[in-house]
Amino acid sequence: MDIENLKKTVLFRNMSEFEITSALYALTASERTYSRDEVILHAGDKTDDMGLVLDGSVRIESNDIWGNRTILSHVGIGQVFAETFALVPDEPLLVDAVANQVCRVLMLRIGALNRPDPELSVWRYKLISNVLNISMQKNLMLSGRSFHTSPKTIRGRVMSYLSSISLQEGADEFDIPFDRQQLADYLNVDRTALSKELGRMQRDGLLSVKKNHFILEP
Repeated sequence: MDIENLKKTVLFRNMSEFEITSALYALTASERTYSRDEVILHAGDKTDDMGLVLDGSVRIESNDIWGNRTILSHVGIGQVFAETFALVPDEPLLVDAVANQVCRVLMLRIGALNRPDPELSVWRYKLISNVLNISMQKNLMLSGRSFHTSPKTIRGRVMSYLSSISLQEGADEFDIPFDRQQLADYLNVDRTALSKELGRMQRDGLLSVKKNHFILEP
């Protein structure tokens, strides 16, 4: 396990090598590899495991019984998923966690934090604090998605999403983590209609786009 890289993640922020090693042992950490589009965690399942992405990426999606998909978020290297459900083990997952590409994931039995700790381990308090920080960031991210899907027009949704990415990156040129179909699913619009609107926005001089690379023209 590459402890130095784990130190750089939000989950293990401000933790020493000894504390991280202790946490990995206590939380029964195991590294797993998943192929593209392989489901890591299924909706309806119960889990006390959360995942930390070591390589590749994971998407969180909701699939209804009629086959409609909505992408809720993208989880990149150093980010985590399923932490809330892992800490509430009797609550079934409402979403699928799916490998967006070939990826490596560190699975951690984070539900163990719910059990009493007679040793009063320092790493436990640091980890709980970091998980709380991650949870607050996730709430902000989900609130952001609600802003992106609230405009009535496709153009309004695209502009809302791209504006937020531009602010996060501090630049007018950037890559987004979605392909065209995934972006359509994230914005809850039809892919063909989305492609047509992006073409119109290019002709109107609002942006340039090639695959997932965008240049905004304010």
